[in-house]
Amino acid sequence: MEHTILSFVNIALEVYRYLIFGYVLLSWFPNARESFIGQLLGRIVEPYIGIFRRFIPPIGGVLDLSPIVALFALWFINIGLQSVLIYLFDLI
Repeated sequence: MEHTILSFVNIALEVYRYLIFGYVLLSWFPNARESFIGQLLGRIVEPYIGIFRRFIPPIGGVLDLSPIVALFALWFINIGLQSVLIYLFDLI
């Protein structure tokens, strides 16, 4: 049971990481974010990335580093959640 919770959290954060990658890749193609997939990914990913965009301005007005910082933060969140779950369920 506990390992199931641990792997669910890991898989959910991994899927979200891929959604962020997909959203960033869409920015490389003109009008791709206006497609159905682009809008769907935007609704899912933008609230999280928007937190970092408030504090990290684009470099030169073009290069947005907030998705990179968001991915690092998601990695740390994953490590923290895994540690808390291991501690709570005494999985060691």
